[in-house]
Amino acid sequence: MMSPVFDNRFIRELPGDTETGPRRREVTGAAWSSVSPMPVAAPCLLAHSPEVAALLGFDAATVQAPGFAEVFGGNALYPGMQPWAANYGGHQFGHWAGQLGDGRAISLGELLADGRRWELQLKGAGPTPYSRSADGRAVLRSSIREFLCSEAMHHLGVPTTRALSLVGTGEAVVRDMFYDGHPRAEPGAVVCRVAPSFIRFGSFELPAARGDVGLLRQLVDFCIDRDFDHAFRHLPPGLPRDGDWFAEVCTRTATLVAQWMRVGFVHGVMNTDNMSVLGLTLDYGPYGWVEDYDPDWTPNTTDAQGRRYRFGTQMQVAYWNLVRLAQALSPLFDEVAPLQAGLDAFQSRFAEEERRHLLAKLGLGEYREGDEALMAQFLQLLHDGEMDMTLAFRALADVDPDRPDAAALEGAFYSAERRARAMPALHDWLQRHAARVRDEALPAAGRRRTMQAANPKYVPRNWLLQQAIDRAERGDVAGIGELLDVLRHPCDEQPGREAFAQRRPEWARERAGCSMLSCSS
Repeated sequence: MMSPVFDNRFIRELPGDTETGPRRREVTGAAWSSVSPMPVAAPCLLAHSPEVAALLGFDAATVQAPGFAEVFGGNALYPGMQPWAANYGGHQFGHWAGQLGDGRAISLGELLADGRRWELQLKGAGPTPYSRSADGRAVLRSSIREFLCSEAMHHLGVPTTRALSLVGTGEAVVRDMFYDGHPRAEPGAVVCRVAPSFIRFGSFELPAARGDVGLLRQLVDFCIDRDFDHAFRHLPPGLPRDGDWFAEVCTRTATLVAQWMRVGFVHGVMNTDNMSVLGLTLDYGPYGWVEDYDPDWTPNTTDAQGRRYRFGTQMQVAYWNLVRLAQALSPLFDEVAPLQAGLDAFQSRFAEEERRHLLAKLGLGEYREGDEALMAQFLQLLHDGEMDMTLAFRALADVDPDRPDAAALEGAFYSAERRARAMPALHDWLQRHAARVRDEALPAAGRRRTMQAANPKYVPRNWLLQQAIDRAERGDVAGIGELLDVLRHPCDEQPGREAFAQRRPEWARERAGCSMLSCSS
């Protein structure tokens, strides 16, 4: 490749910490701190995304060269890289947590490639001023999960940060996976994640909480100018520009969460410091995929009691987070109306997106009265029958509306007893759904393609990820590439790969990493 070109506007245009290095401290009046990755013993490239490498201008020879693992393991820098950690705060589980910041993420620089700007960030690269009492490292299991899910979400059509590389460190990291007083040493790793911007809701909350309106104003102006290619970007600071920008953040967030709901993704830790202003899925921690359908399910053990971040409440939590962002931005507004308009735009956009996904998932051409009830009844059947969400929706495309038969959905049930009880109601629902489909008389092939595009066959189920993790921890990293290759084409039929599109096996029902996970990584 040509020598990469970096233009690090974040640290050039925003005020930085006067102190350098990783000493833990409160950082005021600054958006970032200069800090270098901590070198590791033996950086080794375990996996990479060819699509992201090409996006950034890295050819195959560059990726396979030893210097690539050195850079993306934290041992070296390309010319033009200027590492930093961002300073931000956030609400965690509904409570203000104060300064948080990049505790184990270090941005290397903003790479310019093919007319676009990409921030390259190492996760697990060592301590920063924001690490608090932690070591800034990451374990292999969580790094594999972030690497694979970042790329899977992109191919599912869900807005997300991307992942360039997964590098093993050759060092052990001690973690107490369940916070139960039984820590153990695990293999360490570093993920390079990639996004146009990692600015988050908490980036604005921290200066607002400190009364630093000057920094708040700088952050908003910078974010609009660098990260939003819209007509409002060219308006002068203040109204209507700021209101238009906030509305854009709100509608992007609505689109994002509606996509999560479409595919059955549960973020697991929707704190405001984990919410991207670009509407990207950010910070893959204790996430999970709904298998037997349950809107009250959360994959996060820390959230097991309150279930604040359960699947069915993600829209309401996103709105609550946007209200916190609006409150943080309010010192810049003379009146509340533009902020309320943005919040109203969130509600409207989410309803639009939800309706659009409903039609595609059910194979309908236009919305009619009663369609929301039809979807709600199907979801209730999934819950009552303990049916796999992904498999059930995928199987709907195989039901012939002229001869609707529940047999196509039998493979989605987890319990024979629940299947027997649910079958009569499922048969009745399929009759009503078939009548609705026949009434539109859409071409069968096109309708089936639309349904398959909306209802993926392959998603990164926790137990599939855990199998790849188990192999990698034994020294066999081939499972990472195999799963990544499957997840590149989530909506396609892939003959010979049916094992990646199965119900959760019984051994995975309660196993650590396959059902619920902690934030420990």
